Amino acid sequence: MGEKQRLDKLLSSQGTWSRSDVKKLIGKGKVSVNHEPITKADHKVDSEKDIIAVDGREIVCKQYIYLLMDKPSGVVCAVSDKTDKTVIDIIPEQYQRKGLFPVGRLDKDTEGLLIITNDGDFAHKVTSPKTNLYKTYQAVIDSSISEEDIQAFENGIVFKDGTKCRKAFLRQLDNNNNPLVEVRICEGMFHQVKKMLLTRGKKVLHLKRTAIGGLTLDGSLNKRKFAEIDYLAINDILFDNLYEIHC
Repeated sequence: MGEKQRLDKLLSSQGTWSRSDVKKLIGKGKVSVNHEPITKADHKVDSEKDIIAVDGREIVCKQYIYLLMDKPSGVVCAVSDKTDKTVIDIIPEQYQRKGLFPVGRLDKDTEGLLIITNDGDFAHKVTSPKTNLYKTYQAVIDSSISEEDIQAFENGIVFKDGTKCRKAFLRQLDNNNNPLVEVRICEGMFHQVKKMLLTRGKKVLHLKRTAIGGLTLDGSLNKRKFAEIDYLAINDILFDNLYEIHC
């Protein structure tokens, strides 16, 4: 038997209705529990035991949720923060549920692809260095890269404190006044991409994560927009690199 919770909260956590939508459905007599119409939004239910239906259609409540976000600059990758708005704060109401957290982190001023979930085992798999899952970034820098820079990334950048990064890949995408480069790493150390480029005398002016494994950020997942993806799909895309996600 699972933990009992409010019916309106449970249904609004499933990604189809907002809390106000659920209350309207309940008011119209369209929601039932164990085949009995429910008239109160605060009716307590057990999602693992009770049969919940909307308009006669049984709802299978999901234990875990997997969200994709194109994180905007100025938002911190945290569950809560006393001074800054977090990625959890900007999740739409229909996706909000207890236990959500960002998988890995992006710096406050870094934009791009972020996964948010309440599945700890999945998050560990994504972030563990043993998984060897590469993340791809695009960085605007203040000067062009050389073949020596590219080789240094493949050999493993060493920071001033002696920390050696794992093999990474660097390539130039264009060579304007502020060149655009692509960086692929399979770690997630604090400010890692910025620090790696700085060891080669390159200052990062703008940074965006464009891919995690085979999961890519395309133009249809705009800033502050979200998409939900199911467990099987996100695993196939992330770890098999067979598909791209178009949200």
